Amino acid sequence: MSFAETYRARIAKYNPQLSAFVDLAGETATDGLAWGIKSNIAVRGLPRTAGIGAYRDDIAAEDAEVVRRIRASNGYVLGTVNMHEGALGATTDNAVFGRTQNPWRSGYTPGGSSGGSGAAVAAGLCDVALGSDTMGSVRIPAAYCGVQGHKPTTGLVSNNGVLALSHTLDHVGPLARNVETLWTAMHILAGWAPAEEIVQTDLSKVRIGIWNGDDAVEMTSVVRDGFDRACRALSDAGANLSATIEPCAYAYGRSRRAGLLISEVEAHAIHSDRLKQDPDGFSPGFRKLMEWGARQPASDLQAAYEHVSEVRSRADKTFDKVDFVIAPTAPQQAFSFDLPAPANQADFTAWADFAALPATAIYSGCDPQTGLPLSLQIIGASGEDRRTLAVAAACETIFGKPPMPPGFD
Repeated sequence: MSFAETYRARIAKYNPQLSAFVDLAGETATDGLAWGIKSNIAVRGLPRTAGIGAYRDDIAAEDAEVVRRIRASNGYVLGTVNMHEGALGATTDNAVFGRTQNPWRSGYTPGGSSGGSGAAVAAGLCDVALGSDTMGSVRIPAAYCGVQGHKPTTGLVSNNGVLALSHTLDHVGPLARNVETLWTAMHILAGWAPAEEIVQTDLSKVRIGIWNGDDAVEMTSVVRDGFDRACRALSDAGANLSATIEPCAYAYGRSRRAGLLISEVEAHAIHSDRLKQDPDGFSPGFRKLMEWGARQPASDLQAAYEHVSEVRSRADKTFDKVDFVIAPTAPQQAFSFDLPAPANQADFTAWADFAALPATAIYSGCDPQTGLPLSLQIIGASGEDRRTLAVAAACETIFGKPPMPPGFD
């Protein structure tokens, strides 16, 4: 069976139960990586919906810049993958394009908004999937689905051709089953040259600060215990865990509100014309969020922008003390669709979006009690994507590469 046929066969076998892929490209395979593309990113000839029914007939006339780079690298675009409607949510329970299931447990969320990306990679339906990350939407699905995901430094990867949620906070980033593939993907997306091999960082020679949230973030006991085990494993392997830190100027409640306010105000501005033309093409929940954004006082929006600017301007002070920061990726593991989405899902991820920092989420083991993946996040200083991935590669040798979920071998 050829390279292309293998992936098409896996998609045909597993996608009906996962709802990860939405539209298939049907292109001739090349010899590069096989990619799934989040459906808010333009793929020539396919709908660019951003998970919104109102855009289901909008066929992209040309590729987004990141897709153009993928094709230039001989990459194979399999098709587009599902997402939370408008990228404004973290469950990928999409009433129009399907509820994407977590490959580790049916009936559980794969995270969002890039849930289709996480599920497709975890189930082995593609080598790499593109997601977009506004407050954690690449890294949270990576965590819930037990794969690796990277949010680049702001501006490193082009957003051209992306139907945005927030022009201020959006980032395009890759998810993959191992850090080496993330490294290769970032060479393609960021235009790094030459495509040198990744060299793992000696963890004894970098200062790694521990961000555990103390009592400010309501973590599940499973996540807290898993993070403590991961820190011990790193320390036992010789890592220099040099300090316990809190990110400068980042404040959980205030930052959470600022991110949501910016996202919902900017989403309304982006979709306002289509909302007038086709209000029924948006779910009542999504309309409600955008309408809330449209009602917010200009003074509140300005305060939110000022908070983001303050966090960004003071981020370097955190890295005066340490070279990298590690944290849980999310305060909880994947959860049942029957439960309400926790409000604090992005408490450990939004800092990197606000502060323009690179951040890599990596699998750190499965909890024996729940049987679900755990995840560690490595955050570097602005512009240090290569070094952040090199630290992630070293951590991956300690924790092991993500296994295939049961039933998807």
